[in-house]
Amino acid sequence: MNAWIYALLSVIIVSLMSLVGILTLLLGKTLLRKILFVLVSFAVGGLFGGAFFHLIPESVEHIGAHLASVYIIVGIVMFFVLEKFIHWRHCHVEVDDRLHPVVAMNLIGDTVHNFIDGLLIGASYLVDVHLGFATTVAIIFHEIPQEFGDFGVFIHGGCTPRRALTYNFLSALSAVVGAIIALIIGANVHGFSEVLVPIAAGGFIYIAGSDLIPELKHNVRIRESALQLMAIVAGLAIMLLLSHYGHEH
Repeated sequence: MNAWIYALLSVIIVSLMSLVGILTLLLGKTLLRKILFVLVSFAVGGLFGGAFFHLIPESVEHIGAHLASVYIIVGIVMFFVLEKFIHWRHCHVEVDDRLHPVVAMNLIGDTVHNFIDGLLIGASYLVDVHLGFATTVAIIFHEIPQEFGDFGVFIHGGCTPRRALTYNFLSALSAVVGAIIALIIGANVHGFSEVLVPIAAGGFIYIAGSDLIPELKHNVRIRESALQLMAIVAGLAIMLLLSHYGHEH
């Protein structure tokens, strides 16, 4: 019952992150770009930290290093396939006039993305409450900059701000559905959560390494690069502290 309560509260909070996109209208492009690069850097640290400090150690403990490694690779390949063939769009930092091909495709891709986030959160809480919390934090780190991008896609695609927020929020609610399905399956299928955790680690590594870091490589100025590095380290540090807290409790 605790897993249900924590998981549902977590996915509701994650879903509410979809509303931060409204800040896009209040910030100038220059300021927004600077903020996004810091947020994306923070997300890189959070996702890597979530994978290496939480998900992977937990997986090795439950299913052994060999199987954990196999499922991590499976996760990386799965996320590649999803991005390649479903045109799933993760966080893209551009705030200029380049658009995603179709607003509807972005909506579908974002719904799939959020559904999978919900699956990962639900499965993580079934394994351990602290693991579920750490997974939620890492996903929130990624969600915030992503929601800026998604909101911008809808606005540039001709949506009113109200409709853009509605689309974003409705797609975010698929995380609740994903969490419920994970909780139901995990409670009835032995080993389901233990397998999904290393797959989640592979997904985190793929998102951070394939989608986010390339965005940061465009800016090579010393000051911005230093800020990016500091934000990455900050994200890693927070996940490391959460790991120590989880072990102590």
